[in-house]
Amino acid sequence: MVDRLDDAARARALADLPEWRLVDEPEGISRRFIFGDFSAAFAFMARVALLAEKADHHPDWSNVYNRVDILLTTHDAGGLSQRDIDMARAIDALLAA
Repeated sequence: MVDRLDDAARARALADLPEWRLVDEPEGISRRFIFGDFSAAFAFMARVALLAEKADHHPDWSNVYNRVDILLTTHDAGGLSQRDIDMARAIDALLAA
């Protein structure tokens, strides 16, 4: 089982993820991504899907035209875990590539 991060660990992790925000219900982190058009947003989602499948850690997400909203939480841990932080970093790295 994966452990839920405590308050101090959450604060440290979010300091390195300035675009992500803490959410309460369910406890996790979220970020909105805006792209030039639907095709760019969908291509991004496909790349995230490959990361998620490889990590066996799948986001809650939605897409409306050029917008992708992602929520990361670890249901087994009852909230935010290191797996979510690692996935957020991997997602952010896709944008830097």
